[in-house]
Amino acid sequence: MEQRLSIAVAQPRCVAYDVAVNAAAHAVAVRAADARVVVFPEMSLTGYELDALPVAPDDERLAPIVAACAETGALALVGAPVPGPSIGVLAVDGDGAWVAYRKVHLHGVEIDRFVPGEPTVIDVDGWRLGLAVCRDTGVPEHAAKTVALGIDGYVAGVVHADDEVDVHGERARRVAADHGVWVAVAAFAGPTGGGFARTSGRSGIWSAAGELVAEAGVAPDEVARATLARSVR
Repeated sequence: MEQRLSIAVAQPRCVAYDVAVNAAAHAVAVRAADARVVVFPEMSLTGYELDALPVAPDDERLAPIVAACAETGALALVGAPVPGPSIGVLAVDGDGAWVAYRKVHLHGVEIDRFVPGEPTVIDVDGWRLGLAVCRDTGVPEHAAKTVALGIDGYVAGVVHADDEVDVHGERARRVAADHGVWVAVAAFAGPTGGGFARTSGRSGIWSAAGELVAEAGVAPDEVARATLARSVR
């Protein structure tokens, strides 16, 4: 018997610090994605603004995303600063939100502002998804420790400059080659903080063989989607 999971990577436009406006854009992306899991870039709710206030899971501004997930049956993996403070991933479904992950490998000024987390896996309909944020994907130890927890796929949100457009693809292919798991990466599109006047976009999904199976373009608001399959007994 074959089991399927639809997954999308989204790169919505972002207004710096404006969680309410950005949450509305996330809701649009969730509805457009038509997928069970929708992955968003690093700090997609605030922009890569390291002084942005943490977004708590019970923040009322998340309501549009919760509503979109309730309508579609999706689980959204949203990038945001979270209490700790940490650079985190908020998992959002039709019932609400929770902190699913905290970035492990901080770098630069992040180290002085945020608390790191630990490798983490979430379960979606029996599929085990290992989570990552940006720099994590460039540290082979992170993927190795996450894979050791038992995963079907490695899911990340990133911010890369436009001249780093090939970085997340190279890392995704390495993770697939080293560990035999599929990889989904949502990459920021459009300007954001931290000196990222132009970002890469080109969010993508790679098979366990390292083949690119779906890719967005460079513009904000694009979504790429794929359906993953596995044999089950």
